[in-house]
Amino acid sequence: MRILNYGSLNIDETYAVPHFVQAGETLAPTAFARNTGGKGLNQSVALSRAGAKVYHAGCIGADGEFLTDFLTAAGVDCRFVRRVDTPTGRAIIQVVPAGQNCILLYGGANQAQREGDMRETLSHFDAGDVLLLQNEINGIDFLVREAHARGMRVALNPSPFDEGLLALPTEAIDYLILNEVEAAAMSGKEEPAAALRALRARYPHANVLLTLGSQGSLYSGREGDFAQQAYRVRAVDTTGAGDTFTGYFLASVSAGMPVPQAMELSARAAAVAVTRNGAAVAIPTPAEIAAFQF
Repeated sequence: MRILNYGSLNIDETYAVPHFVQAGETLAPTAFARNTGGKGLNQSVALSRAGAKVYHAGCIGADGEFLTDFLTAAGVDCRFVRRVDTPTGRAIIQVVPAGQNCILLYGGANQAQREGDMRETLSHFDAGDVLLLQNEINGIDFLVREAHARGMRVALNPSPFDEGLLALPTEAIDYLILNEVEAAAMSGKEEPAAALRALRARYPHANVLLTLGSQGSLYSGREGDFAQQAYRVRAVDTTGAGDTFTGYFLASVSAGMPVPQAMELSARAAAVAVTRNGAAVAIPTPAEIAAFQF
């Protein structure tokens, strides 16, 4: 079983600021960093560090070669990343002292996926393999339908959410992994448990995992219903926490780990990640998780 992550590749430009910039305000950052990023890239790194055999597909411009270099060094197979004549996607990230962030996202090459290329990439995978998707690239509907027709299992992280995701065929989604904001938008329910029930009803074939930040996570699926606490740590940057959780969880359950243990490991991985600056660079290895003092 292999995991194909068809997802975004971004250049992250992160600014440390005393507070999020306001309308009409000019603010001097206290620090700047340029790193690899994109929810797709982050989740591929997390999958690989959790032990999965992961292939990344997507598009970069001429300015994005260092992103595939980073992925390759992290153990990700990048043979399906294509070069296009469009600048690589970018994220402009503000991080405040408490660790919270806000992000301005430019799609760039992430919006240059072509159906012929997507079909050709999927042709290398078989029934039972996993396709992981976020919502930072174009062509999501095509990928979901094509992968489902091939018998692949589809894991969807609907982030960032838009109304078009509600038109995806519900029977094609095997895993739905989302946070409380996305869950409320997709279900119409603000309370997490109610949102989880509504999503299970809407996606009857899907295992639904709802992440709740400092409140932990909830799961409802074929194995049952489970809850996992969040681990208390001193957060310095929460940028890649959800991606770390998603990658570790999907890698773990795909390898046969029971859901409660997968949720617990993923919570630990996300907790370690937020104690570090950056996104992909902050994702820990299993050895680093085991050594961390919670």
